[in-house]
Amino acid sequence: MCTCPLTRRGLLAGTTGVVTTAAVARFEPAAAGQSRTETFTGTFTGVATPDWHYLPVEVPRGVREIEVSYTYEKTDTGLGFSANVIDIGIFDPSGHDLGDANGFRGWSGGARDRFRISRRRATPGYLPGPITPGTWHVALGPFAVVPPGVDYEVSVTLHFGRERGRFVPKPAPRRVRGTGPGWYRGDCHLHTVHSDGRHTQRSLLALAREAGLDFLGSTEHNTSSAQLTWGRHVPDDFLVIPGEEVTTRAGHWLALGLPAGTWIDWRYRPEDDALTTFTERVRGVGGMAVTAHPFAPGPGSTWGFDPTYAAMDAVEIWNGPWTLEDQVAVAAWHSLLVTGGYVPVMGNSDSHHEGQAVGLPQTVVRASSLSTPAVLRGLRGGHSWIAESSAVDLTLEASLGDRT
Repeated sequence: MCTCPLTRRGLLAGTTGVVTTAAVARFEPAAAGQSRTETFTGTFTGVATPDWHYLPVEVPRGVREIEVSYTYEKTDTGLGFSANVIDIGIFDPSGHDLGDANGFRGWSGGARDRFRISRRRATPGYLPGPITPGTWHVALGPFAVVPPGVDYEVSVTLHFGRERGRFVPKPAPRRVRGTGPGWYRGDCHLHTVHSDGRHTQRSLLALAREAGLDFLGSTEHNTSSAQLTWGRHVPDDFLVIPGEEVTTRAGHWLALGLPAGTWIDWRYRPEDDALTTFTERVRGVGGMAVTAHPFAPGPGSTWGFDPTYAAMDAVEIWNGPWTLEDQVAVAAWHSLLVTGGYVPVMGNSDSHHEGQAVGLPQTVVRASSLSTPAVLRGLRGGHSWIAESSAVDLTLEASLGDRT
């Protein structure tokens, strides 16, 4: 085992913000059944801390599985969030610059301290597939780091040999057969073990049914892994809309209605002028972009991009049980309305575990069918209203002359 400390600092072409890169960890080939480990160590001091720090790993031929583990000590602020957090993910040799979706192989943020990737399986949040020879990059995302800083140690283990079989994706169907025009209830901001939630996909579906929902939006933080397996769990009469919670350092947004396996990058700030690039990318594949909890307190959660939501298709003005932040979101939306601005609104639970009720609140949308394209058309058009639960109903009546 060797230690590979930080040896150079520089801005990577094609990325945004301050980026640093460690020296390359090189592995010697080994026989099938053997494993080799290299370790990176370093410190983020809280002074000129990079947004992203990459650990290059030169992977030789014959590797069956990559295993990564890391340790660091986060700081409990007592304010409902932690400081000195280090997020983690990984990119393969296809690329790790901004928007390099082909190279993305997974992200778990600060939710896990280890992960594994092989041709046939991967830790939730990560993508199974070939272990391609070349330079992989473990990505570290130091967040809310304060002096004197935080030390880290990252161990990368390569397991050699051949794995038989391959991963077979099974995404959810994009429509429920036999459905027609109607009002459909959904919760489009939800998390499972594929990011920082404790719900499994199966348990989340059960809770959604109990809440009287017809559809849900799968929005894991910064990863597309769950999108590839919902078809193993969803019943024939329920709709799962694939998506992602794009969790930037200056606010979160929901990319809804993505084709299964589509990944949207989050590594930019408002000053990088990159948000529109990625919201347009979402619309280009038939999806929609929704600002999430714009006034949520805590580092990185409050919306720091354009307050008029000009690049967005909708805004989430009710997130979970009603609080002051939701009242502020409604007031801000009303201010936009009276000055001639309009953006459709949504309400979602943002549930991560059973202590956060699924479907509180929920968005009720008028759609031509229970399908991803039809539901998104209804949401984009503002053909919807928000309810605290399925116990709340609303009757709309229109009259023209003697017709009602």
